[in-house]
Amino acid sequence: MNSERWRLILGDASSGALGDPTGIAAEQDSALEWLYGRDAARAAQGVRSGGSRARAGGALAKGQKGEGRALHRDRRGRPSGVGTTVVSAVDWLDDINRLFPRETVHRLERDAVEKYEITEVVTDPEALERIEPSVTLLRAVLRTKHLMDPRVLALAKKAVDTVVKELIEKLSVDVRKTFHGTRSRQGTSFRNSRNFDFPATVLANLKHWNPETRSIAIEKPLFTSRTRRHTDTWTLILLVDQSGSMIDSVVHSAVTAACFWNVPGLRTHLIAYDTNVVDLTSEVLDPVELLMGVQLGGGNDGAKAVDYAGQLVETPRRTIVVIISDLYESQADRFVRSVSRLTDEGVRVLALAALDESGEPDYDREIAQRLVRLGVHVGAMTPGGLAEFVAGCIR
Repeated sequence: MNSERWRLILGDASSGALGDPTGIAAEQDSALEWLYGRDAARAAQGVRSGGSRARAGGALAKGQKGEGRALHRDRRGRPSGVGTTVVSAVDWLDDINRLFPRETVHRLERDAVEKYEITEVVTDPEALERIEPSVTLLRAVLRTKHLMDPRVLALAKKAVDTVVKELIEKLSVDVRKTFHGTRSRQGTSFRNSRNFDFPATVLANLKHWNPETRSIAIEKPLFTSRTRRHTDTWTLILLVDQSGSMIDSVVHSAVTAACFWNVPGLRTHLIAYDTNVVDLTSEVLDPVELLMGVQLGGGNDGAKAVDYAGQLVETPRRTIVVIISDLYESQADRFVRSVSRLTDEGVRVLALAALDESGEPDYDREIAQRLVRLGVHVGAMTPGGLAEFVAGCIR
């Protein structure tokens, strides 16, 4: 690694040994300092560099794209950091997209909205138009939508719509594969190319194999019905804790419910709860509006949500209740009793500390152990993993 890249990673703490950056590297250094210079731990130590800056990516010095335009400079002509020239979030987004490779830009944007909570990135209409739609942006929008005026909210919805469509497209593939189901292998007299059963036909006519011509004479073509096997209707009830710590799970629950909606033989309900219970089933087909209406934060009353789910159960042994929560309950005994009533009736209950693509879930392990003793499956899953679990129950 050359000295220039070390200088970008270490910041001003390395000036004595490595000198000040020049040219494009100086602009990169200033852009990094705009973000990481606000780190409280660094300020307390009187150091203008640190680990967060280093973790911005191993490609810090790979983003040189020619001369570019000058970044914001102080009176001595050096690129300015925090406290010299006021750099807006819009300017900063322009700079990082010009100065760094895509991977590094994504990391910088994520740190800006999640670690340092720079709300201007999502509440300034110009900044919102520049930032690339991503799950990180979606989370930031959901957390700050109450700060947005109507114009910004409209832009935010467009960004959310882009991200949600990408998530649905990705998950829909997994759901279609998982729930494709085994088609009936019954023979049919209705003969057309769509019903032709090639493997069965070859097997039935192997005795007509001609080694000289290396071909099989098909004397008895076979056809099978394309109708699916009859499937009893199952009910899937997703109970989603909408506290702030569960934001990823809220997003993926909305997307998952939308993908499950058209699965044959599956009736899906989506319920969000904090201290109140809100039935969002009627909005499942519009996950963008659903997410924009979610109120993050506050307490939670899991028992009330589970009791509401109990009212939706028609056939217990063909019902799956998925509780998506970190299980931190103020009334733990009441919550466990409510879950026990469902399991005693024969309902299959799944408690997920996280429903997302990654991450280590944080949850109340004592309550989790009590649920396990009731026969509840406890863990964390990806949306695709949940689809496989539900499909396994139905089969």
